[in-house]
Amino acid sequence: MFSPFPILAQVFRSDFTRQRTSAGESDWQFGSGKGFNLIPFANTQIDILVPGYIVHGGDQQDGFGDMTLLGKYRFLARPEKQGNYILSGALSWHIPTGSYKNGAPSASFTPTVGGGKGFGKLALFSSLGGGLPVSKVSTSGRTIQWNSVAQYKFGRYFTPEMEVNTTSYFGGTRDGKTQTFLSPGIIVGKLPIRSVESSRLGLTVGAGFQIAATSFHTYNHAFSTSVRFVF
Repeated sequence: MFSPFPILAQVFRSDFTRQRTSAGESDWQFGSGKGFNLIPFANTQIDILVPGYIVHGGDQQDGFGDMTLLGKYRFLARPEKQGNYILSGALSWHIPTGSYKNGAPSASFTPTVGGGKGFGKLALFSSLGGGLPVSKVSTSGRTIQWNSVAQYKFGRYFTPEMEVNTTSYFGGTRDGKTQTFLSPGIIVGKLPIRSVESSRLGLTVGAGFQIAATSFHTYNHAFSTSVRFVF
């Protein structure tokens, strides 16, 4: 739900997230900066992530967030009977298009490497990435993001999961701080839209809840739902 995944997928995704701040206010994100994940050719995925709309519970002005472009390449992958693992790399470009300060102060690049291994119905994933702003580093600083996910498949459609989402800050106003969230969730799908056996069209839905596990955190908790149209 909250972590980048090494798997390639061709989907349109839209998330809806409610964050509870330390001041007791609720911020809503409609779209949550998701969008189109496209596979134009073998082993390659291109993401066009459109700005979501942010509604604040406090005095801050509501408005659209930032846009992100991402390229992902699958280096290694093997099916279940030949090792059941995957390794991918990605590079995202975060564009500060947010209105009324509803985004980052500058553009940034985030290189990420992610891998996964399957053990029957159990799947383990992990990713490591770094946020590198191109300007205003003294304000925004740099980040290291480490995410780990454990999923277990029940039946044909149900996949509960547990994530650990960690961000460490270097430089800027949050220098030396680290925040970690524990994030249980569940994914349901892929539910077929057409009864034709050869059709790729499907629907996947999910929900997850983030709980702050460290004394420092930029928000207390968040609830997110996700809708993904597979094509």
